[in-house]
Amino acid sequence: MSLWSVLSSPAWGPGSVVLILVLLLRLSVQIWHKFYLWDLQHCSTDLTGKTAVVTGANSGIGKAVSQELARRGARVILACRSRERGQQALAEIQATSKSNRLLLGEVDLSSMASIRSFAQRLLQECPEIHLLVNNAAVSGFPTTLTPEGLDLTFATNYTGPFLLTNLLQGALQRAGSARVVNVSSFRQSHGYIDEDHLIGAGRPLTFNQNYDCSKLLLASFTGKLAQRLQGTGVTVNSVDPGVVYTKIMKHFSWSYRFLFWLLSFFFKDSKQGAVPVLYLSLAKELDGVSGKHFSSSCVITLPPEAAQDPHVAQSLWNTSVRLTNLDKVD
Repeated sequence: MSLWSVLSSPAWGPGSVVLILVLLLRLSVQIWHKFYLWDLQHCSTDLTGKTAVVTGANSGIGKAVSQELARRGARVILACRSRERGQQALAEIQATSKSNRLLLGEVDLSSMASIRSFAQRLLQECPEIHLLVNNAAVSGFPTTLTPEGLDLTFATNYTGPFLLTNLLQGALQRAGSARVVNVSSFRQSHGYIDEDHLIGAGRPLTFNQNYDCSKLLLASFTGKLAQRLQGTGVTVNSVDPGVVYTKIMKHFSWSYRFLFWLLSFFFKDSKQGAVPVLYLSLAKELDGVSGKHFSSSCVITLPPEAAQDPHVAQSLWNTSVRLTNLDKVD
């Protein structure tokens, strides 16, 4: 009996056929993820004696990354905005990784005061840092100013990581060999660079374009920082984890969240989304590789043209230094 005859029988209505096709598509996505992405299980990197800092570690990609780093022996600082959710994540990671080298750090990346306080405490506890994963991000907020006069989305997704990374730069260099991993997004290609956005001004933004633009700024920062850190032993790269079903949509309307949930069947889960981030964090073949952007398939790709412009990058750096009150502008 042919397959068509089976599917044409009364027991198989249009709904059943659609369901089978959806399941087969989902299966093909899973197979692709398993066989065509970097294989985490074949990476032998041991992190015993190393210190890693992961922002946004209480859920999603950050939590999955932290769990794997802890499993490999790293001392992992979970940098979380909510102490309650951070403590819950710490307990869960501790149980699954069997690690007793986890620390919780409370920090709000939209607040420069919070970042400075966190960095000060962290440097007292960890004079050397071998890995910094700038993962925390928000989306779905309209233009909203923080008490310090910065736009909330840009502060969390760009200005916060900029300030934190610079404050930890000494500890990264003291480690001898360290990596900074900036978690970007495929949405960066839909953004544009306007420095006035950092303070809630600038050219008008369409729906959620503040997220797109903030990720583009992060890509520009990646290249500029890599240039500045040449010869120090610290590498800086950015990566697109792909379309991942996480809680980042929680600030959107219920209709968008519902649509995201419906489509999530075809998206990566948090563990799959963490793989490209872990590739940049762990892969030995990336020793010395810096200033690059990686796709969700763990392949080096070019960021958008705006993020490759050295003059734009220098101007953005100077503006960021001024807004975050860093001492020196080169």
